[in-house]
Amino acid sequence: MGAGQAMAAERAERLRAWLAARLGTAVPPLEPLAGDASFRRYFRLHLGGLGLVAVDAPPEREDSAPFVRLAGRLAALGVAVPRVLAADLAEGFLLVTDLGDTCYLEALREGDADALYGAALETLLRMQAGARPWAATLPPYDEALLRAELDLFPRWYLGRHLGARLGAAARRVLESAWRRLVAEALAQPRLFVHRDYHARNLMRLPEGGPGVLDFQDAVLGPATYDLVSLLRDCYIAWPPARVRGWALAWRAEARALGLLPDVGEARFLRWFDWMGVQRHLKAAGIFARLYHRDGKPGYLADIPRTLGYVTAVCEAYGELRPLGRLLADLGAEAAPCAP
Repeated sequence: MGAGQAMAAERAERLRAWLAARLGTAVPPLEPLAGDASFRRYFRLHLGGLGLVAVDAPPEREDSAPFVRLAGRLAALGVAVPRVLAADLAEGFLLVTDLGDTCYLEALREGDADALYGAALETLLRMQAGARPWAATLPPYDEALLRAELDLFPRWYLGRHLGARLGAAARRVLESAWRRLVAEALAQPRLFVHRDYHARNLMRLPEGGPGVLDFQDAVLGPATYDLVSLLRDCYIAWPPARVRGWALAWRAEARALGLLPDVGEARFLRWFDWMGVQRHLKAAGIFARLYHRDGKPGYLADIPRTLGYVTAVCEAYGELRPLGRLLADLGAEAAPCAP
């Protein structure tokens, strides 16, 4: 048994002891659940007919306090989120309610996409509107964070994954694109941003809107960030006309709720497109990092779709075409996609 496996086994035993103390009874078998892109581990257990999930989030790697705090705030808005039944933040252990097995990515089919995305958009608007009284207490999605995310792309995808050595000209192209993308993001109204609102983090429930997971990294940031994360999903793609229709439906509702000023359609779609470029460059960098640093190859297959969105938007806007040409010259993996 390697050091990592021994540490995981030792934490599993501590988790069982913690659960026994909290539940006041023998701990039923813990069923490991599929992990995510974090260092957290999840285990399902059944107790008296109630489905529960135990979370092991090593405190030196994961801060669970924002999850606990935001779970309460979002639940108060009527959003279906896991309810925190017990927490030990120092140990990194949580016990939460179970939202089931079926995420949107598994449930989405051509015939029910409009209904499911409609529910996801309604839940997004509920969070954005309901969070207004406390959204300013969230960390800001500011220039420093936007740039730090963008810089994951040349470091992990271009440099580590493709082995590209960037000369001065290439770095100038990236810096020009970064400056434009950040400026466009910061020009948008600031709303609650889930920051990873997509088909793997939405659960299909028997009734009502989707269950929402992975909200602990929420920030106050650009209005279209979660929208493009949902509609130009790194894990599933839809025809451009359909995406545009969903995006404009959100725009109409957001304006009615006072979340969005009366900006024209072209300006709004530019915000949406350019915000997507920032998110998708970051995601490609993270996917490469998950493979090269963390030994998780499963996300590599999603890079071509993710960068396909980027190259399509670059082709559609003259200011971003130099970035698109650079990616093509460096051999970036980009699946054909229309913006």
